[in-house]
Amino acid sequence: MMLKTFQYDEVPVLETTSGKLKGYFYNGSYVFKGVPYAYADRFQMPVPSQWEGVRDASSYGFVCPLMMQDTPSAELMVPHRYWPMDEHCQNLNIWTKELDKDAKKPVVVWLHGGGYFAGSSIEQVAYDGRNMCVKGDVVVVSINHRLNILGYLDLSPFGEKYYNSGNAGHADMAAALQWVHDNIALFGGDPENVTIFGQSGGGMKVADLMQIPAADGLFHKGLIMSGVADEGLLPACTGTGEAIVTAMLKELGLTVAEVETLENIPYPQLVQAYMKVMPQVAATGAYVGNGPQVNDWYKGNPLQSGLREHAYDIPMMIGSVYGEFAFAPQMFDKKALTDKERREIVRKVYGEHTEEMEEIFAKTYPGKDFTDLLNIDRAMRQPSKKLAALHASGEKAGTYLYQFNLEFPMMNKIAWHCSDIPFFFNNTELVEVCAIPGVTEKLEAQMFGAFMNFAKTGVPVQQDLPEWSSVTKEQEPTMIFDKECEVRNNFDDCLLEKVDSILPPFNLMAMMAETNVQH
Repeated sequence: MMLKTFQYDEVPVLETTSGKLKGYFYNGSYVFKGVPYAYADRFQMPVPSQWEGVRDASSYGFVCPLMMQDTPSAELMVPHRYWPMDEHCQNLNIWTKELDKDAKKPVVVWLHGGGYFAGSSIEQVAYDGRNMCVKGDVVVVSINHRLNILGYLDLSPFGEKYYNSGNAGHADMAAALQWVHDNIALFGGDPENVTIFGQSGGGMKVADLMQIPAADGLFHKGLIMSGVADEGLLPACTGTGEAIVTAMLKELGLTVAEVETLENIPYPQLVQAYMKVMPQVAATGAYVGNGPQVNDWYKGNPLQSGLREHAYDIPMMIGSVYGEFAFAPQMFDKKALTDKERREIVRKVYGEHTEEMEEIFAKTYPGKDFTDLLNIDRAMRQPSKKLAALHASGEKAGTYLYQFNLEFPMMNKIAWHCSDIPFFFNNTELVEVCAIPGVTEKLEAQMFGAFMNFAKTGVPVQQDLPEWSSVTKEQEPTMIFDKECEVRNNFDDCLLEKVDSILPPFNLMAMMAETNVQH
């Protein structure tokens, strides 16, 4: 085994718009960690960062404080990393193969998941950018930004300086993209070829940034992974924060005249007050924040507010996984069941419709086990199809739809929320459960290759994949990522329609409470 190369002293100091920066080289890539792209006081808009002297970029920066303690769970399915937290978390990480202003390599910017309230740029082991950078020959950036009530609480009724506090977290992302635009050439990147991509809440952020005029021209393509939410999953944040902030002030024993005190109250105390009053305010239907606020700066979720004209010019990859929220342990070994036992298990959910569902399921997912019907995603696939159709209706840039359906060697579980991340990042070697001999290497090459070509050209071609055409008004081709990849047209419309006609509407909160798993 060859010794990996490390360099620090030989790596040149870079002169960025914020100041001098010193990274290091390791195993094929230059790495710059914890680079401050902006600074902001609580509830206020970010301003460009500046520092004196040479800043060492060999350590990850602070991540945004969380509203509740993380509990390690499901670590085999989604391995995590935890990191020190601080409100001043506007920093980014960069991986690049060369520091050449003329290299003009495609740039990919990762927006982490965790809804709008949790997560970080390094939260998952699979978020590491080295393999993507080296094997894909791209510049990889991942960013931290303000979350939860630090990033999304509207205080604008209480003072002009809070004018966009309901979108502070998104303003951080726009500031990060501006920093990337102004500086990425130093790192060998092309500021005119930037792809933003994210999963879950990160995917929502991709769609959101398409709805923010301030981010126009700062990115040129987008990949949304399991991150399209409709009103049922994530109601829009409309209205103002007058009710929630007034209630918080009262809970803290403060008057409206003392609103500025909220800027300096210790974060845990602020969270405690918010959590205490939020349920009552939410019950009235008033704005409670914790997500981007629809206003002149942010035009709203495309499925609720329509796409801005500019968004139609941005090529999109949109997809989901078969079992999104199927984290609960299987209570049976599906491989050992008889057909009769399978039917009886499904019958507990589908009752008199079981035989009809078996027939439809077999047509929709030939080769899959009938009990997999119980784990079918009801949160992301349909909204993803809707967004793809909406984007394709512009008839300008390509719209590419996918579904990740791999079964893993752990309770024979079919793809769950986050399980596609290691494949797109070329990081399956870092995630133990992905070690499937004869399967993983090929599928990872197909998925990673398709994404890298999309980042370079706006079209996700890959020599070992079938032809993958764009969604149109007439047809909805979906690339199925599985042991054998195939493209299928409008293949699951009938099944999803049938499921919705039989089962009550999907409720994520109820399901999360039931399985007691947080992601």
